Amino acid sequence: MVEAGAAAPICEDVCEDWVRAPIPANDLQARVDALSRRYHMNRLPCLDESGVLHFCSRFVSVSPTQSELLELFVARYREVVPREALRFRLGQVSGSRTRNALDLHMMRIRDRIQPLGLSIRTVWGRGYVLEAQPDLP
Repeated sequence: MVEAGAAAPICEDVCEDWVRAPIPANDLQARVDALSRRYHMNRLPCLDESGVLHFCSRFVSVSPTQSELLELFVARYREVVPREALRFRLGQVSGSRTRNALDLHMMRIRDRIQPLGLSIRTVWGRGYVLEAQPDLP
């Protein structure tokens, strides 16, 4: 809240806002709710059509093959993506469905998304899960 007559602050983050006091309680609650929605929407990864992965106001470009694999992860964020689904998608894109080819792509994707605060966890015998790194605020 900003007192009447004080200079308006500059908000550089989508999860930041300000109001002048006094403000009715229902107006304040509406603004808090809007900020909460923006915050949670910004916490979901988004892969655009040009192969740029966005997460928490950060982004990184990925290769076309990585983009194809990441589509599966983004669509099932925080859920297991079966290894066979990834191998099938890899075969469609590169023609190679080998275990080693998938392992190599997974290693490269993990390295690429780490600066965004994302990680891919192995679920033994099933597949992989894309999730936010535990220490991300």
